[in-house]
Amino acid sequence: MRAVFLALGLVFVGLGFVGAFLPVLPTTPFLILAAACFARSSQRLESWLLEHRRFGPVLREWRLRGAIPRKAKLMALAGTSFGFAWFMLGTSPGPAAAIPVGLLMLGGLAYVFSRPS
Repeated sequence: MRAVFLALGLVFVGLGFVGAFLPVLPTTPFLILAAACFARSSQRLESWLLEHRRFGPVLREWRLRGAIPRKAKLMALAGTSFGFAWFMLGTSPGPAAAIPVGLLMLGGLAYVFSRPS
């Protein structure tokens, strides 16, 4: 199982890295998952993430209080809005597709904004 958690942690770090450059893919949730996987597989990689100068403080706050910084919440709102607009303009979905996608995105935002800052 340790190898599985290590592989998953590396995949999540990769997705987080890509998300740092793409507005529709989040970074922090993938790094939270990566840190959780590394906690079960590699103390060295877990420490690397938690001590990272940019992502470490956010990950440590999540572990301590389940907190999401206000800036990250606003970025989630902007990214989700951009993603939904892109979805609507790029695919012209009917209500049967647009409503569930919109509700899913609103649910995600509701969770993000329900966390302490």
